[in-house]
Amino acid sequence: MATITSGNFTFTDTSIEGVKIVDVKSYGDRRGYFMETYKRPDFVVGGIDCDFVQDNQSSSTRGVLRGLHFQIEHPQSKLVRVVRGTVFDVAVDLRPGSPTWGRWEGVVLSAENHRQFFIPRGFAHGFLVLSDEAEFCYKCDDTYHPGDEGGLMWNDPEIGIAWPPLEGDDAFDPAKLVLSDKDQVHPPLSSLRS
Repeated sequence: MATITSGNFTFTDTSIEGVKIVDVKSYGDRRGYFMETYKRPDFVVGGIDCDFVQDNQSSSTRGVLRGLHFQIEHPQSKLVRVVRGTVFDVAVDLRPGSPTWGRWEGVVLSAENHRQFFIPRGFAHGFLVLSDEAEFCYKCDDTYHPGDEGGLMWNDPEIGIAWPPLEGDDAFDPAKLVLSDKDQVHPPLSSLRS
C-alpha cells in the first residue's frame, strides 16, 4: 500500500483502489491540541480531489449500527471522522466493473486517533459505534437527495464484514446492536448484480 505525506496529513491506500486512510498530525500541549482536519492542496497531493459541498454530523450511542447506505443517482464521496468516542467505519465497493466489487474495507476511527477515512463515489457506507457515545462528522461532494438512497444488509454473508466487539466485550454480539427499521430490512449484495 502506498503512503503519501503532504503537510500535516498522511494518506495511505487500502486494498481497494480509491479508499484511503488519512492520518492527521496533531499539536498538543498542556492546554489541549490543535490540528488541521482538511486542507485542499494537501488532499489533492494525497490523491483526494473533491469539491466538498455538504458537512454532516450525527450522534449515536453504543451498539448503534448505521448502514450500509449508498446513493443511487447522486453518489457522494465522503471524508469521515469521529470527534467523540470510537466507531468502526466500513466501505463496500459497488462500482460497476470494479475488480474489488463487493469487497469491504474497515477502519477504527476515534477522537483519540484523529484518523479519517476517505470513501469515493460508488460505495456503500456504514459504521458501528463501539464506545458509549460517538459523534461522527463527514464531508460530502454532493448534497443529499431524499428518495435516492439504497442500502445493503449489514450482515450479508457474501460481503462478510468482520464487525468488531463493542468496547469492553470479548466478542461481537449482534444482539447488542441498535438498528433503524430501515437498516434491518436492506437487501443482500446479490440484489445488485443485475
